Amino acid sequence: MADGTFTIGELARRTAVKVETIRYYEKIDLLPQPPRSDGGHRRYTPDHARRLTFIRRSRDLGFTLDDVRTLLDLAERGPCCADIRETAAAHLEDVRCKIADLQRMERTLAATVARCEADTSPTCPIIAELSGDA
Repeated sequence: MADGTFTIGELARRTAVKVETIRYYEKIDLLPQPPRSDGGHRRYTPDHARRLTFIRRSRDLGFTLDDVRTLLDLAERGPCCADIRETAAAHLEDVRCKIADLQRMERTLAATVARCEADTSPTCPIIAELSGDA
């Protein structure tokens, strides 16, 4: 639009965030309510787009909405890298724990599938493993 604002659809396209998600972020006060046009339509600014991009990229890295809120609050106070680093480091540790859990699951599942491939008995080793009978 000529005034530098844009509709929710334009914001969604610019930021790769669904319209429903944008409305949800507004509802939970993660994204500030935009001003409205004379016709009552939401009019988003470049600041909304920057904030929404930050939220999307944070979510892409697996940060929870609470973590995103914390990061935004810290950034708005004037970035204190130590506080932001602490939040990111805690998230990194969570990610590493999840990776370790996934690797453990992968090893167990691979071994179970391998037993099934080599087994000629009438009982399926995968069912036995999942039933606790293995």
